[in-house]
Amino acid sequence: MINVIGAGLAGCEAAWQCAERGLTVTLTEMKPLRRSPAHKSDGFAELVCSNSLRGDRLENAAGLLKAELRLRGSLILRCADKTRVPAGGALAVDREAFSAAVTEAVRTHPRITVVCDEMKTLPREGFVIAATGPLTDGALAEDLTSLLGTGTLSFFDASAPLIASDSVDMRFAYESARYGRGGADYINCPMDKETFLAFHAELRSAREAPVQGFDDSRVFEGCMPVEVMARRGADTLRFSAMRPIGLRDPATGKGAYAVLQLRRDNAAGTVYNMVGFQTHLAFPEQKRVFSMIPALRGAEFLQYGVMHRNSYVDAPRCLDETYRVKNHPSIRLAGQITGVEGYIESVASGFSAGVYAAAEALGQAVTPFSSETAIGALGAYIANPANGNPFRPTKIHFGLLPPLPDDQTTRDKQEKYRRISERALRLLTSNSQHRYHGKFFGNPKEPFSKRFFGRRRRKECTF
Repeated sequence: MINVIGAGLAGCEAAWQCAERGLTVTLTEMKPLRRSPAHKSDGFAELVCSNSLRGDRLENAAGLLKAELRLRGSLILRCADKTRVPAGGALAVDREAFSAAVTEAVRTHPRITVVCDEMKTLPREGFVIAATGPLTDGALAEDLTSLLGTGTLSFFDASAPLIASDSVDMRFAYESARYGRGGADYINCPMDKETFLAFHAELRSAREAPVQGFDDSRVFEGCMPVEVMARRGADTLRFSAMRPIGLRDPATGKGAYAVLQLRRDNAAGTVYNMVGFQTHLAFPEQKRVFSMIPALRGAEFLQYGVMHRNSYVDAPRCLDETYRVKNHPSIRLAGQITGVEGYIESVASGFSAGVYAAAEALGQAVTPFSSETAIGALGAYIANPANGNPFRPTKIHFGLLPPLPDDQTTRDKQEKYRRISERALRLLTSNSQHRYHGKFFGNPKEPFSKRFFGRRRRKECTF
């Protein structure tokens, strides 16, 4: 039997992978008995910061990671694909429908038993996967610190506001995707130079909500509050969260000095997310400053952005590349607490921990995924002592994977990334590690780009 603690993205994926391999799983989740400050619902796999799982193309490292997880039978990716909403080249989902799909799949699995309880300590016997999330606190955090023999580290993370779509003034906005990828999937809110500079000045000086222990140096660079970007300079903000490149008003053919994008947050299209506008401004300041954007002058804010502290362990000191605790080998960690940052990275860590724990429980050899795959590269990163002093969380990027052989190198960056992706997917398809009966999409003789992102055909396969 496997004990999985926590029903977030990583915990649900880990429990599913163990159960699909024939093992009985007890999944312990504290909701609805207790919620963390960041959670709003009682469903599993709740998306807190954004509804986007980022890029979904093979030239993008997050797209490769998703392709690998689809290939290996990920529950989370299956539910995400089922509940996706238009988002250009990204994979975004209807949050509520996504959580409901994961919750139903986990609760109805015949080999998973869900227990509602708040764990104070981790079991020391049997096979355990702790996916308690980056907001782990109280007695459980103290027990984890004692277990690992090293203190936890932390960084600050933030979420973006949600807007009622019918309150956006479309006289000052237009619908389009960046570079024309996908349909008219985003509402784009352009600003001219004068308006942007006035907005930037107010954003820099706006009053922030008090967060104990926060300063600009302790934010995670991959999810930086918009006001911190603003303090780093007008162009920092203009070429990150408000990047105008690749966007032109279809009515006029003209670009803009800066553009805020709004992305659909639910399938009905009634709620939109302010893309890249994570913030910890005080709520009245969010309303005041963000309403300076012409298209949002009369906007209805359904939910304001908030900030919270995320904890993660010093993984190179206490975990191996199979996410196993070095001084307690029957226990594995999964999710953002391991030092992987992002939704899809958390899924990958839960998938890996589940696969490895299941193999160990079944008496099989536990061989890590190759570092030439995105799944394996994440495990190798968190376990590499060279990444310590201090250890910092990471999202998946192509720098984590080994370069191509000399005879396959190219100056074309997109082609290089595609070749790295195809190498990884080919390796996962041909490798017999972690053998089980699964399903994947596509004809093995077709190029991977067509198999995963073109017309999909279902086929049974054993690997």
